[in-house]
Amino acid sequence: MSVLVGRKAPDFDVAAVVNGSQFVDSCKLSDFRGKYVVLFFYPLDFTFVCPTELHAFQEKLGEFRSRNVEVIGCSVDSKFSHFSWLRTPRSQGGIEGVTYTLLSDINKTVSADYDVLIEGAGIALRGLFLIDKEGVVQHQVVNNLPLGRNVDEALRLVDALQFTEEFGEVCPANWNKGDKTMKPDDEGLKEFFKET
Repeated sequence: MSVLVGRKAPDFDVAAVVNGSQFVDSCKLSDFRGKYVVLFFYPLDFTFVCPTELHAFQEKLGEFRSRNVEVIGCSVDSKFSHFSWLRTPRSQGGIEGVTYTLLSDINKTVSADYDVLIEGAGIALRGLFLIDKEGVVQHQVVNNLPLGRNVDEALRLVDALQFTEEFGEVCPANWNKGDKTMKPDDEGLKEFFKET
């Protein structure tokens, strides 16, 4: 498994469905430069854990966008499969109502570049990558197929990254927005523990 943290996120140029209904033949990571990006991979359309995750990201989409974050989903399905799943009601296992970009990694190049492709199966693990405004990966986590993600944790990490960028302080374990941070030095650590 490659560690991409601290490195430029691999660019891509693939077909996608945007705004829940519009086909585009070219969607690039570089199109989102100047914004933060949460890029998440899921195994397949019309499966089981996947729609719960896609709906969970949609439910928090306003919170991501208020933080200047684009949410992008990616699987090895075609844009036509994405479109069909977007037309399927939630009550029938569909993702109707999802409006963020869904990439079609039908050639499996994006999954391979992010090192989440399961070679023998031809599908992606549940990888999530937080990419900063300059296109550098700041966080990655990869779950096995049956383990759904926590979307609130993705938001928490966005908050931590943005706080650190703005104030130069670091965010300790279990930090949430509004909690105490610390200066990244010995005195900052001592001060933090003195007050906790």
